[in-house]
Amino acid sequence: MAAEKYITGTCNISNKRVVQNGETLFTGDASAVDSFLLSAYQHFHYSYPKFHKMDNLCKLGWLAAEVLLQGFDKNYYHAEQLGTVLMNANSSLDMDLRYQASMAGVPSPSLFVYTLPNIVAGEICIRHHFKGENAFFVQPNFDAAFLVQQVGYLLDHNILQACICGWLDVLGAEYEAKLFLVEKVKKENAVAFSVENIK
Repeated sequence: MAAEKYITGTCNISNKRVVQNGETLFTGDASAVDSFLLSAYQHFHYSYPKFHKMDNLCKLGWLAAEVLLQGFDKNYYHAEQLGTVLMNANSSLDMDLRYQASMAGVPSPSLFVYTLPNIVAGEICIRHHFKGENAFFVQPNFDAAFLVQQVGYLLDHNILQACICGWLDVLGAEYEAKLFLVEKVKKENAVAFSVENIK
C-alpha cells in the first residue's frame, strides 16, 4: 500500500544562487564553478576540511545537502532509514576529462578518486550519517516521474523513512543542484511528493 509522502525541504543551486525552500540565501558573483562553490561555502561559514579536496560535483552536492538539511532532525530516524536517490545527465564527465588531461604527465590519484558519479552520494551520506539505500542514475534530463517512482518504492516498502533525492550535474561552466527532502511525516509547509510538485 502506498504511504503518504511529503516534500519537507528543497534546495536549488544554479545561476550563482543558493535557494532553500524558495528563499534565496546567497547570490555570488564568481563566474567559475569552483570559485562560486567556494564563495557559497565561505558565506555559510561551513567548516569541513574535506570539502576543499572534493571535485566540483561533490562540492555542489555537499553544499546542496548541507543547505537542504538545515533544521532536519536526523536523530528522529535510525541511520539505516535514511538514504539518497540522485541523478544527472553527465555522470562524472567533468572530472573524467580532468583526469584524462592529467594522464599526459603523471596521472593524478586525487582526481581518479572522483571518476564515479555516485561518489557525491557517498560524501553526503558520510557527512550526515545516512546508512540506508542509495542510488545514482544517469538520465538525459531531469525525470520527475522516474524520481517519484524510485523514491516512492523505497518509502512505500519501508526500506527508507526519509530520502534526499533530485538532480546534481556539473560539466565545465554549467552546474545545477535540485534536491528534495522527502519524508512520510507531514511537517509545516510540506507539500505532497508528486511529479507536479517537483517539476
